[in-house]
Amino acid sequence: MKGSFLQRREKKLFSFPHIKRNLAKRLAAAAAAGLTGLGGLAAASETVWAANTPQPPQPQSSQTENAGMPVEVPAKSAILMEQSTGKVLCEMNADEQMPPASITKIMTLLLVMEAVESGRLSVDETVSASPHACSMGGSQIWLEPGEQMSVRDLIKATAVASANDASVALGEQIAGSEEAFVDQMNQRAAELGMSRTHFVNCTGLDAQGHLTTARDIAIMAKELIRHPMIREYSSIWMDSLRDGATQLVNTNKLVRFYDGATGLKTGTTDGAGSCLAATATRGGLSLVAVSLGSATSDERFTSCRRMLDYGFANYSLAQPPAMDDQFLPVKVLGGVQESVMPVSRQPEGIVVKKGEEKKLEQTLEIAPEVEAPVKKGQVIGNVVVRIDGKEVGRYAVEAAEDVPEMNFGTAFVRLLAAAVDFRDKTA
Repeated sequence: MKGSFLQRREKKLFSFPHIKRNLAKRLAAAAAAGLTGLGGLAAASETVWAANTPQPPQPQSSQTENAGMPVEVPAKSAILMEQSTGKVLCEMNADEQMPPASITKIMTLLLVMEAVESGRLSVDETVSASPHACSMGGSQIWLEPGEQMSVRDLIKATAVASANDASVALGEQIAGSEEAFVDQMNQRAAELGMSRTHFVNCTGLDAQGHLTTARDIAIMAKELIRHPMIREYSSIWMDSLRDGATQLVNTNKLVRFYDGATGLKTGTTDGAGSCLAATATRGGLSLVAVSLGSATSDERFTSCRRMLDYGFANYSLAQPPAMDDQFLPVKVLGGVQESVMPVSRQPEGIVVKKGEEKKLEQTLEIAPEVEAPVKKGQVIGNVVVRIDGKEVGRYAVEAAEDVPEMNFGTAFVRLLAAAVDFRDKTA
């Protein structure tokens, strides 16, 4: 037998580390309150044990403004999302798994952008085309085995002409093989929360189990378009390779014919139908529209154009005023200092309906006290943004600095200092 509950509790209560740790907290509270002696220690003990620090609310996930589709969209699945906040403005069957065709290359290009920006890959680097890359078929730039081409030109071929051979060559350069690169694609998808996505290749050619959703595509599209470099390629209408011998025309005609278009990727296969992920920015508002499973190429462009038109006509991105000058210190229990200042992580903006920009109201929700140790950047509350009482967004409030936990020695020294000060004042 391990002993009764009371025996186990008594053993824990009177263990030296247990007493030492809790005594430090009691002494810290007493020193902070200017209390001395055993009476002060007892009063502080009651305060410490009664303290109840609530957990601060966490930032809210993306909301859906309109659960339906307010415009006619000739597609099987579609979604419209604001890029910086991830707020969904409208959707239709957005979580239905479907083949994505060459929209897959959004993830391919995302990993390429991340490799370039991290220094693992250079756009001036030369890639030697493998027989595997040259065997892809479909949309291509007709790479020959052993042909040398720069990463810059391979990115251009992938982003503009949707070249399968160029896409595989990039993947092999980063990971050593297409299979290893696809593993990285799936890992990155999981990190982004693309829970209904599974890649089998980096081209988008029809394959068993190669599936994603309109929502997941919007997530990876807004992640890719965050990288300024990709816009240098995705916004190209016409260009060439091999000193002009190979002409490139962007498969996404919205780049030429839609005001504010910044990209992004088309896709067409027998299994997927005609698909498009289109990004555009107007008046500070950036949107991504995804259309899957249209019967014709024109229908995919119509679908995304209508969603983008709806978004730009009805929404804007408003910047709520800063609240940091209204923040007060938050009490820290058992810390080397009594309080910590909160600071806000100001958002890029809040998506609102046009005409409601001046109706924004902000409310601070913050824990009245936190327990040491406190880490810089630790979320201790949120600012909730509302319009006419309805929540439209929120952003985090964090601790401005570290506040270590007070140990036994520090607490004892502070208590002695408080006692000396009290004696001098009453002498």
